[in-house]
Amino acid sequence: MNADEQPPNNGSEADAGFVKLAMRNMVRKGRQSLFHFGLTAVGLVAFLLLIAWLGRPNLPQ
Repeated sequence: MNADEQPPNNGSEADAGFVKLAMRNMVRKGRQSLFHFGLTAVGLVAFLLLIAWLGRPNLPQ
């Protein structure tokens, strides 16, 4: 195999391209990405708290 030849393209190399593109978008749209990440995190915590509150056991008094 010569230095000019490349090995056959497999799935991991294609995935690396998607990761590179995603990281480039994160850098370019950093504030929006962080805002969406924070919004998702707050929504997940709120959802988990709601499920915990709805599923709380009823203790006799």
